[in-house]
Amino acid sequence: MVVKEGRVVGKGYHVRAGEAHAERVALEKAGPDARGSTLYLNLEPCTHYGRTPPCVPLVIESGVREVVIGMEDPNPLVKGRGIQALRTAGVDVRLGILETESRRLNEAFCKFILNREPFVILKAAATLDGKIATRSGDSQWISHEASRDLVHKLRDEVDGVVVGIGTVIKDDPLLTARSRGGRDPYRIVLDSKLRISENARVIGNPSSRTIIFTTEMAPEDKVERLKKRGVHVLILEAVQGRVDLRRCLSKLGEMEIMSLLVEGGSRVNGSFLDLGLVDKFMLFFSPRVIGDPEALGIFSGRGVENLREAAHLKDVRVRRLSIDILVEGYVKR
Repeated sequence: MVVKEGRVVGKGYHVRAGEAHAERVALEKAGPDARGSTLYLNLEPCTHYGRTPPCVPLVIESGVREVVIGMEDPNPLVKGRGIQALRTAGVDVRLGILETESRRLNEAFCKFILNREPFVILKAAATLDGKIATRSGDSQWISHEASRDLVHKLRDEVDGVVVGIGTVIKDDPLLTARSRGGRDPYRIVLDSKLRISENARVIGNPSSRTIIFTTEMAPEDKVERLKKRGVHVLILEAVQGRVDLRRCLSKLGEMEIMSLLVEGGSRVNGSFLDLGLVDKFMLFFSPRVIGDPEALGIFSGRGVENLREAAHLKDVRVRRLSIDILVEGYVKR
């Protein structure tokens, strides 16, 4: 955002990889008004050539007087070089303004740029006793409409949504972002034996791209039919008869998918938890109690034997969404 004499003269954001960065968009909108202004950024401007030219020379050439930066860029190709270049050119720089908020805003980018893997958010809607469905499988709707609206907003914000084949068979979900103007994410299905119906809605909707991770147990003819329909089918080696989740994340990183929303059932949730692959939890609790030990819980899987091995959350936030309660927190590494 470019501000001059208390007035916003240019705003911008980075739409996607390969397109102009936020500062370039904002400065182009500001035009001559950029000279003598203050430029506000949540992330340090870049100094290197990638898919786009570096931003620091443009900032200097624009005549900006001061740059206020939320956080240093963790990218080893930048990491302080942009700040130093601006100061060397005589531009005043303030760093660390709203740093916590900036880190939260850039959390997916920060993980991806360092690890080349997507940032994983695990979302679940459950009763107060931790059940996501009754013993018969009834789960619609545990959460309130306000919670479901937020989930659609999340789908618009992430690059991909992950479910297991059990969820596809049971619910036949679309996995699209149904908020107004929403952008549909990649729809990613974990299906070790490729049991998915060729009439499944996750395949049939042309507005969203679909990826299926499967194994060598998948029928070859079905793989070919799905590929001809535009489905991206990736075959990985099985681990204990299931899709290797670690390899999934690596493959998605290669595809430059930076953020994932896991909306799986109990088994998929448990697998991500057991392998320590979750970065952030978003758990929606409805004021209901099922009280049945055979009802489905949020997680199945190996679990832990003692509390010191349990996933510990930090930066926990709790908020109300109509009658529901959202508990949101990051896994402490």
